Amino acid sequence: MNKLPMSGSEGWLNKVPEITLSFWIIKIMSTTVGETGADFLAVNAGLGQGITRTVMAALLAAALFAQLHTRRYTPWIYWLTVVLVSVVGTQITDLLTDGLGISLYISTSVFAAALAMIFFAWYRVERTLSIRDIVTRSRELFYWAAVLCTFALGTAAGDLATEALGLGFTWGAVVFGALIGITYAAWRMGNNAVLTFWIGYVLTRPYGAALGDLLTQAKTYGGLGMGAMWTSALFLSVIVMLVAVAQIGMNGSRSAQGAE
Repeated sequence: MNKLPMSGSEGWLNKVPEITLSFWIIKIMSTTVGETGADFLAVNAGLGQGITRTVMAALLAAALFAQLHTRRYTPWIYWLTVVLVSVVGTQITDLLTDGLGISLYISTSVFAAALAMIFFAWYRVERTLSIRDIVTRSRELFYWAAVLCTFALGTAAGDLATEALGLGFTWGAVVFGALIGITYAAWRMGNNAVLTFWIGYVLTRPYGAALGDLLTQAKTYGGLGMGAMWTSALFLSVIVMLVAVAQIGMNGSRSAQGAE
């Protein structure tokens, strides 16, 4: 068996997982955990918004440091970073909206513009926005900047749709789920894979947030009343299971290659 090819100036392998059904399941669930986990820590656990933001930012910094210093895709490090980015991205939007009183219309527009600028700079420097070739430090930095911005944008857009525009949790999940379905159909019909990927990536954030609110909020507010703790625990369990399967498969593949 041939060894996986190296690419990039520093000999890295691609640092991002293959885009499979498992990828999207974990991505959506991580967005829900970002919504419910932040609420649980700040409210149910009694940490408060300030301490929660500080702790989560520190954990994200540590996870990003580990991710940036790996030489190849490592499932548990990558997905831990994504979950923490989800929490921090949610907190950024909540701070702007609840803490500073900035309109969701403004924050959504600002994050959309910021994401567009990240993509512009990324393409200008690297000539590609594909996640299939994250093999240099600069590409990885652009990638994680874009990911953080998509979570903040998705949170703002989701809150704008479900709260400011009055869609509510159920219709919010339905609408964003339908938009994801349309994006998938566009990809299947041959539209640009990179463009449809990033559109889908952004849309999974408000979909996951609306789903999280639908599950956690009390029935009197239009939710199912599961609560933030149980929803977070359930989704985290599924994420851990899927990531463990990916990690075991990755370790097995490396062992087989080493034995060649």
